Amino acid sequence: MKAIFKKWTEISLILRIVCGLLIGAILGLVCPQLTGIGILGDVFVGALKGAAPVLVFVLVMSSLANAGEGIGNRFRTVIFLYMLSTLLAAVIAVIASFAFPVTIVLTGVDAVDSTAPTGLGEVLGNLLNNMVTNPIASISSGNYIGILFWAVIFGIALKSFARSSTLEILTDFAEMVSAAVRWIIQFAPVGVLGLVFTTVSENGLGIFVSYGKLLILLVGCMLGVALIVDPLIAFLYLRRNPYPLVFKCLKESGLTAFFTRSSAANIPVNMTLCENLGMDRDFYSVSIPLGATINMDGAAITITVMALAAVHTLGISVSMPTAIFLSQIATLGACGASGVAGGSLLLIPMACSLFGVSNDIAMQVVAVGFIIGVIQDSVETALNSSGDVMFAATAEFHDKLKRGEKVEFFEKK
Repeated sequence: MKAIFKKWTEISLILRIVCGLLIGAILGLVCPQLTGIGILGDVFVGALKGAAPVLVFVLVMSSLANAGEGIGNRFRTVIFLYMLSTLLAAVIAVIASFAFPVTIVLTGVDAVDSTAPTGLGEVLGNLLNNMVTNPIASISSGNYIGILFWAVIFGIALKSFARSSTLEILTDFAEMVSAAVRWIIQFAPVGVLGLVFTTVSENGLGIFVSYGKLLILLVGCMLGVALIVDPLIAFLYLRRNPYPLVFKCLKESGLTAFFTRSSAANIPVNMTLCENLGMDRDFYSVSIPLGATINMDGAAITITVMALAAVHTLGISVSMPTAIFLSQIATLGACGASGVAGGSLLLIPMACSLFGVSNDIAMQVVAVGFIIGVIQDSVETALNSSGDVMFAATAEFHDKLKRGEKVEFFEKK
C-alpha cells in the first residue's frame, strides 16, 4: 500500500487533477445517472473543510508563539495589497458595467428565502460579533474571523508565558496537522472528478444560454483582474516579471479553488503552495487565512456587477461618482462576505439599497446569482484564493528584495 501511495504522489498533482477533471466531465455527459460518483467530491471538500479550521488555528497560534522579529512590515504590506486589489476589482466592475450594460429578466424568478444584511453597519457588526465567538464554536463552525482572533490572542500569550518545552510540543502538533492535510490534498484528483461529474451531470451547458451576457461580464471582469490588475500591482512592488508567479498561483491554487468553490477548503492547498514557494511559515500561516477573509476581489466584482445589472434593468440613472462610491462600499462589504451566510450574493441587496432598489427586487437578483453560481462562484473563488497566495508571496519577496536578499523563485530558470 505504501509503495502504491508513493507512486501516486510521484506523479505531478496538476496532471492528476487534469485527468480527474476530464474523466469527471466525460462521465457526467455519458453516464449522468451514476449519481454516486458525486459523493467523491463531497467527501474531499468535506475533509478539507473539516481540517482547515484546525490547521489555521494551530498554525497561526504556533507561528506567533515561535515568531522572531522583523515580519511586521510584511503584514502591513500584504494587508494593503489585499485591500487595494479588492478596491480596484470593484472599480473595474463599475467601468465594465457602464461600458457594457447588462439587463436581466426578473419576472418569474422566485425570491430567495434568506435574510440579507440591510446595511454596511450590519455587515461590520457581524464581523465584530464573529471575532469574539467562542473559539471552540469558531473552529467547529469554520468561522475564520473568530479562529484568527483567538489564535492571535493565544499565540501572543504563549509567546509571553510558555516554556520552551511547551512551544516544542505546539510546533510538533502543528507539523502533525500539516502532514495530515498534505495527505488529504493528495486525493484532490479523485475529489475533482466527483465535483466535475456533479456539475456537468446536473447543469450541462444550458446555463450559458439564459444568462450568457451576465456571465461574460462577470467572468471577464474577474479574468481582467487576475491577468492584468493583480500582476500590475505585483510588478510595481517586485520590479520583476510577475506572470510566472501569477500562473503558478492560478494553476496550483486557482484550479482546485474553482472546483471546490470554497476559500476555506482551499486554505490548506494555499499553505502547501506557500511552502513550495519557500516562504516563511510564520508569515504565510497568518497571511493566507487573513487573505481568505479580506482579499475578496471576486466578491467585490459580483456585488458591483449584479447591483448595477439591477439598476440598468429598472432604468435607474446612476452617475459615475455614485457608482465609484458603490465600489468602495462593495470593497468593505466583500471583506465581510465570509462572515455572512450565503457569501457575496447576500450582500447584493445592501448595494442595491444605495440606488433605492427594493429588497424584494434585490432578492430576485440574488436568486439569479444562485442560478449562475455554478460558474460565477467557481471563478470568484479561484480569483480570491489564488490572489491570497500571490499577494502573500509579493509581500514577502518585496521585503527580501528590499533587504538585498535573493529570492529563490526568481533565481530559478
